[in-house]
Amino acid sequence: MKRKIISIDETKCTGCGQCIPDCPEGALQLIDNKARLVSDLFCDGLGACIGTCPEGAISVIEREAVPYDEKTVLGNIVKQGVPVIKAHLEHLAGHGQVPFYNEAIEYLIENNIPIPEHTAPEVRRKPLPFGTRSSHIGKPAVCHAGPHEPNPFAGCPGSAARSIPRDGSGAGPRQPVPGATSSELRQWPVQLALLNPGAAYFDNADLLISADCVPFAYPGFHAEFLKGRILIIFCPKLDADIEGYITKLAAIFKEHAIKSITLLHMEVSCCGGVRYVVDTALLKAGVMIPVEEKTITIDGKIR
Repeated sequence: MKRKIISIDETKCTGCGQCIPDCPEGALQLIDNKARLVSDLFCDGLGACIGTCPEGAISVIEREAVPYDEKTVLGNIVKQGVPVIKAHLEHLAGHGQVPFYNEAIEYLIENNIPIPEHTAPEVRRKPLPFGTRSSHIGKPAVCHAGPHEPNPFAGCPGSAARSIPRDGSGAGPRQPVPGATSSELRQWPVQLALLNPGAAYFDNADLLISADCVPFAYPGFHAEFLKGRILIIFCPKLDADIEGYITKLAAIFKEHAIKSITLLHMEVSCCGGVRYVVDTALLKAGVMIPVEEKTITIDGKIR
């Protein structure tokens, strides 16, 4: 196949080795005092090594090469320790490589390797064509981002994980006071696309997993559902990377002692995909977590 891959100009390379640490994938080695690309398989073609070459000897070209294999690469990376795993995940996230990032997270889950805290990629929402059936009927929606399409929103500072202290710890209902209702949000971000599965606020958490229309339809969302819970929201119809969402939720379920899941979705048929995503993620993670499901009507009631 033809794809992007690095090229080294041997006439410029002095063999300083500064590019080697910036290739945790293991595609570069010093041989005969020159930096060499030792395996097309390990080179993702993103060019992290370019910026550290003082001689400008490295560039990215397009040529015939064997496909990059993320899981094979990660098998080599995990031997180098947690900092290198984190650097690799953020390397993929920063270049918008969502499919490779999801494969990496999946590999860590499958091999019971803890996922280090890192800045996860942001997935831009891409609506499906009008009239398309929701992802829980038939095949799930597929991410359409190409393997070399950089995402200009990846690594946004606004997606940095943070906890929000709140008074009280109970998750029970509370009657809202008109004009004086307070926020019960306990963490940021809340969109599943932005969440870091290794964030500490998931430890021993009661989760509230909600379709993102629910808070607008149900007036008691904060007081009755959000209090004491960690929030995850997404749209099963409009969000593109449903498979990635399943992988990320599975990582959260497996890496943390989740106490319970409260699941909210709208009464419209396409919103039922929320349950599909959660159930599939639980199956993938191989864990049993109690789930309480509630349906919200368009006129703002619990059905």
